[in-house]
Amino acid sequence: MAAALLLLLTVPMLGVSDAAWCVCRSDASSAALQKTLDYACGAGADCSPILQVGTCYNPNTVLAHCSYATNSYYQRNGQAQTACDFSGTATLTSSDPSASGCVYPATAR
Repeated sequence: MAAALLLLLTVPMLGVSDAAWCVCRSDASSAALQKTLDYACGAGADCSPILQVGTCYNPNTVLAHCSYATNSYYQRNGQAQTACDFSGTATLTSSDPSASGCVYPATAR
């Protein structure tokens, strides 16, 4: 019992996290990525950060914008696994894709 309690107290200190992000697949075609981006933004994702004046506009690539949009959609849909499919153009990752001042949400906001 004491060992189990010690384990429960130690695991959070090790930085173990169950956070997940949804990102677009780099092997998908630009047309497929654009279609996914358009769908996610039209279906409730917060796409304002990838607008030209947004904090996540750069890099200005369809892949980067697609990844931000699909992740926002995924988070806003409670991290449901089905909310990161997009006909195979997106995938789940446990690696935080945030970079260069662009923070990908890890929870709904």
